[in-house]
Amino acid sequence: MKNDELMIFAGSGSPQLAASICDSLGVPLRQSICHTFSDGNTFVQVQENVRGRDVFVVQSTIHRANDRFMELLFWVDALKRASAASVTAVIPYFSYGKGDKKDEPRVSIRARVCADALEAVGCDRVVTMDLHSPQIQGFFRIPVDNLLGVKALGDQVMAQGVRDLVVVAADTGFAEEARRFARYLKAPVAISVKRRLGHDEKATVLDIIGDVEGKTALIVDDFVISGGTLVEDAANLREKGAKRVLAAVTHGVFSEGSMNRIQNSQIERLYVTDSVEHRPEPLAAKISEVPVAACFAEAIRRISQRESVSSMFPDRPS
Repeated sequence: MKNDELMIFAGSGSPQLAASICDSLGVPLRQSICHTFSDGNTFVQVQENVRGRDVFVVQSTIHRANDRFMELLFWVDALKRASAASVTAVIPYFSYGKGDKKDEPRVSIRARVCADALEAVGCDRVVTMDLHSPQIQGFFRIPVDNLLGVKALGDQVMAQGVRDLVVVAADTGFAEEARRFARYLKAPVAISVKRRLGHDEKATVLDIIGDVEGKTALIVDDFVISGGTLVEDAANLREKGAKRVLAAVTHGVFSEGSMNRIQNSQIERLYVTDSVEHRPEPLAAKISEVPVAACFAEAIRRISQRESVSSMFPDRPS
């Protein structure tokens, strides 16, 4: 398939990223309409002929996560009803990735419910970035390509000429990804050990495992919402002797109030990708966005050409 045969549509959650992906591929962003009625009812319409075509729809499911996810289901349904040969949901940030396990009685495994819903409306493939847990891929019976933000974020950190670097996993669950980050940056690893007691997006930092004294600590994680634990990590790292604290997080979700919290913290610079577009507040001066359109564009090109996507990340275990 040639690039000019690619058909890419944007959901309301990711119009800028979708346009950047199209620019990277040298193809036009296809025409569509999304309208929300006064009662919150969502209407979508595909305005181009997609019959027999392989189609990609780009939509992060965040800030009104439920609305964005329902809209994505409607897009897939509309495209399949318009006789698209295949529909790939490109979900830069899959917000329900946090609902990946049944660790309490009588709770929903939300990521699995979302997977079932996408399959039910006819989705043929999912492309996302830095899922909260790799196991989520197993919830789907369709292919899932989980791209990594490490190269884009790592290249940005290296471009700053940072010395005496130590990569700090934001928690034990992100330790393996932090090791991959550290290998890319040729740096040692430390781990922040936390305890979460509730569902209020807060965690208590118990300890920092590893040597950070006199070094530049780079906290890495898959997403940041309130910024509270990230700020607490930074304070603990400075108490442990780190001379500087940076952070690199794939998905900058950022709830209301997080900007002031981060701006007044010990974090010198926070790098996030542009996987999330709609936020309640403008980004603080300390935060830099790193573009990932080229990564998604390459994945889409490879999928359309029936080439390997996993080979984009040779450091990933096979």
